[in-house]
Amino acid sequence: MRQAAAERLARMGEDAAPAAAALVFACGDADERVREQAVAALEDLGPPRADAIGQLIGLVPHADPLVAYWATTLLGRAGEDAASAVPALTGCLASRADLSVRQRTAWALGKIGPAAASAREALGRAANDADPRLARLANEALAAIGA
Repeated sequence: MRQAAAERLARMGEDAAPAAAALVFACGDADERVREQAVAALEDLGPPRADAIGQLIGLVPHADPLVAYWATTLLGRAGEDAASAVPALTGCLASRADLSVRQRTAWALGKIGPAAASAREALGRAANDADPRLARLANEALAAIGA
């Protein structure tokens, strides 16, 4: 039943926006088919609605890297509207989270732009990371913020 629901949402495209947080949470489902359909739906979702921002912030530190990745991705898609997510994203960037999640976090902070100014220090550290992709994304975010 969860797979069928995720599959229907995947076919809805941006009309599935009200289910954004549920789809992100479904990325951590035990059933691989549910996870695949949830990701398929999220790929075409676009920015989340404003009423989903708080739920997505709560999923940023999730233990499942795929859940954290997609929560961060949607917050980045929200751009400046996700300014309230900056503390959670900054914490994630500075944590020992999965590298792909930290990379996506740097990207999301850049998409939030000047409203993410409080993340400058964490982005500065990430800009010196040994991982070249994380360093590049952090530098791009610093430029977008206006550092």
